[in-house]
Amino acid sequence: MLPWEIVAARPAPALERPRKSLIKFCNSCGASVTHRIPEGDSLHRAVCDACGTIQYENPKVVVGCLPVRGDRILLCKRAIEPRYGLWTLPAGFMENGETLEEGAMREAMEEAHAQVEIGELYTVFSVPHISQVHMMFRARLVNDDFRAGIESLEVKLVTAEEIPWQELAFTVVRRTLEHFLEDRARGQFVPHFGDIRAPVR
Repeated sequence: MLPWEIVAARPAPALERPRKSLIKFCNSCGASVTHRIPEGDSLHRAVCDACGTIQYENPKVVVGCLPVRGDRILLCKRAIEPRYGLWTLPAGFMENGETLEEGAMREAMEEAHAQVEIGELYTVFSVPHISQVHMMFRARLVNDDFRAGIESLEVKLVTAEEIPWQELAFTVVRRTLEHFLEDRARGQFVPHFGDIRAPVR
């Protein structure tokens, strides 16, 4: 069974309770909103008391890539919160008007001034407790002309042995790197899908 078939075979879990909406005013007319379940819906929404517009809040898409040159991987040390000073792969929120691939290329340029050729979509992780979906591509670093962008303290190429596992910023990055090294060792890359849940407190 392939990784995406395993995920598809699982029963759908109950929706995690999202963080409380911060919307107070209508984005159409500016009037106050009420948080309630609209007729014909099943979830609480911010509904305008004046014009009836429903303010939908949907998950954010985070897109990025795993840039490789030879046997080394490009990592970025974060210069912004969250996880300031920890290592990550170039990634960020997708912008309106761009494709997934364009977003991944833009993030590599913004964070590492790196030119990349985007390859296959490699990992997709749902992160429901923060209402995000992370999509990471495999990529080829075109040349060694890279440097830290405004959101990075440092960027560098590392071998598998040099990955700073204890200083990785996000679980998505850790799991993407783990899948990559396992797939590379066996000589076959396959897409990976999964969920990252909030830690139990």
